[in-house]
Amino acid sequence: MYEIDAEAFEHLVIEELDKLPDDMVSGLDNVVFVVEDRPEDGSLDVLGVYDGWSLPERDTYGMAELPDRIVVFREPHLAAVDTLGQLRDEVHTTLVHEIAHFYGIDDDRLHELGWA
Repeated sequence: MYEIDAEAFEHLVIEELDKLPDDMVSGLDNVVFVVEDRPEDGSLDVLGVYDGWSLPERDTYGMAELPDRIVVFREPHLAAVDTLGQLRDEVHTTLVHEIAHFYGIDDDRLHELGWA
């Protein structure tokens, strides 16, 4: 298990988000990124979650909707790695995975692509 405080972890998430290709993040509309310690159920099994309407579902998306959220969980990431390099890799993978859900890519397809 790797140790890093909440502020440093949030900085790391921002750094990894900034490293993603522009064409991946430029299409994100009304999406915010949030860092939380753990999922509500306290599980260490979930690294991140996309909470919102995927792009293909946005035809039913109304005006003035609250932003969709991509949540990255700090403690499950720390429990899954031993080094800073591994942490960066896991955060990167989590961001790509959750952004893919925004674009309507499901877990089966992400698994085929090596991002699940």
